[in-house]
Amino acid sequence: MIKVLHVYRTFFPDSQGGLEEVIRQISINVTSAQIRVFSISNKINEPDKVEVDGNPVYRVPLSFELASCSFAFRGLEVYRELVEWADIINYHFPWPFGDILHLLYGKNKKTVVTYHSDIVRQKCLLKLYRPLKRRFLSSVDRIVATSPNYFQTSDVLQEYNQKVDIIPIGLDEDNYPAVDAEKQKKWCEEINSPFFLFVGVLRYYKGLHILIEAARKADYKIVIVGAGPIEEELNEQTEKEGIDNIVFLGYLDDLDKVALLSLCRAVVFPSYLRTEAFGVTLLEGAMFAKPLISVEIGSGMSYVNIHNKTGLQVLPGNVKAFREAMDTLYYDEERATMMGLAARKRFETLFTGTQMGKKYDELYLSLMKE
Repeated sequence: MIKVLHVYRTFFPDSQGGLEEVIRQISINVTSAQIRVFSISNKINEPDKVEVDGNPVYRVPLSFELASCSFAFRGLEVYRELVEWADIINYHFPWPFGDILHLLYGKNKKTVVTYHSDIVRQKCLLKLYRPLKRRFLSSVDRIVATSPNYFQTSDVLQEYNQKVDIIPIGLDEDNYPAVDAEKQKKWCEEINSPFFLFVGVLRYYKGLHILIEAARKADYKIVIVGAGPIEEELNEQTEKEGIDNIVFLGYLDDLDKVALLSLCRAVVFPSYLRTEAFGVTLLEGAMFAKPLISVEIGSGMSYVNIHNKTGLQVLPGNVKAFREAMDTLYYDEERATMMGLAARKRFETLFTGTQMGKKYDELYLSLMKE
């Protein structure tokens, strides 16, 4: 069996985000490989090795962060040992420290980069990082884009188009808990109103300030599930502007999340920068036959959500358009239901975990044959 090492700066159980879920879903659904994961932990006194879904996760302590990039001095030693075990290294981009690890110790192994997003925000630092990035991406064997949309609109991916494979993200439905009637009852009583649902890490590019503004004086509630670096800022925005129909629930486990997904009118995803390359939450909404509201930025969000079929798309930063999209699905329940069914059908056709796992199996096997 092929031995594959996945490399990224965060992973379960330390962090719960869309990218972490992608690594987890690949690990669950490939059949040709043994999986190990290398990541960094910012939690003191945590064990160096844990298991997630039966796969070993090797964690090294965080040394410092620079512009959201985690570095770990002890990671050099641990990574070098893991490289000796691996047949293939699957990096997850962007993470500059991962580039350094590869160029120091990983160049003699077969390599895959799952390309999750362009670097958008750090313009000045990007100029310094560009030579390292180019050396890294030039040296790897294959690059995976997560949607044809992102591949077509990314200047970086176009530069390496000869070695790019497109493998859409997929979810294994059986890996999610069944809907619990008691949980549903609890949330029905607690929210006590039709609601739109956002799930994700609360980061600057998620566009939640736009969603909050769009919710002003609406007849429905917006439920926000997740924690993150701008959580306090968002709470202050709602209080300062007197917006009282936003419900912040923080991080919830899968049982609660599934209950909320089953109950909501639609899933909203206001990310407005290309740092958001796909949107795993949109897939979760489609899996639960919910209509989707997302932003057209030339990313994988527009591959998951087809305008006027599986949901509605709006232009980035447009508060008025986002509000109109929510109003449309709130006041026209029949249309919302039909879009939700179409989203579910598209999920079954393109985005199951089995389909993603099969394509990664094919990629890993082809690399070993080369």
